[in-house]
Amino acid sequence: MKASKNNNISDEDLVKEIVETKDTLLFEVLYDRFATLVYNKCFGFAKDEDEAKDLTQDVFLKLFVKLGSFKGDSKFSTWLYAFTYNHCVNYVTRNNSKRIEKNAVNYSDIEPSIDEEDLEDESGFFQMKVENLKEALEIISPDEKMILVLKYQEKLSIKEIESILDISESAVKMRIKRVKDRLISVYNNKYSNN
Repeated sequence: MKASKNNNISDEDLVKEIVETKDTLLFEVLYDRFATLVYNKCFGFAKDEDEAKDLTQDVFLKLFVKLGSFKGDSKFSTWLYAFTYNHCVNYVTRNNSKRIEKNAVNYSDIEPSIDEEDLEDESGFFQMKVENLKEALEIISPDEKMILVLKYQEKLSIKEIESILDISESAVKMRIKRVKDRLISVYNNKYSNN
């Protein structure tokens, strides 16, 4: 593949070429395309530039090894987001650092982004106050938070989440429902007297 073509090919074709050739120069092209996006997501967890840079480097080192696991069922950028998010969640869990974990989610983005499915939601999920929602979200696990972030902050479709998590559509819907129910329960237990 010629250098001039590198910037004109799709992300998915670039990934395929990297997997086939293990060409580090092509991987640099991929790095250049996505380094800022990955850094910004890592910074959301770390809130410290040096730590975010280290996390970004870790993500790309791990990515070079794991790139072959990209199946092409979704856009590469969507897959990379989930890959980065999972790496950061594992980092937070390993280091057991609540300071980092509580800054990982932009809670105000999770609240009302209503689609057709949500209009049928009579459970009270969208009745929660944003200021109290942040505290309730701290109580649930990073894995539980992730599916809410993918759906409501990143605004991914059920199909995209299905492909990222490699589970069926019904399993995605069930997990979202379970996490919403758990969050409502935590919220109501904590704020039922307010």
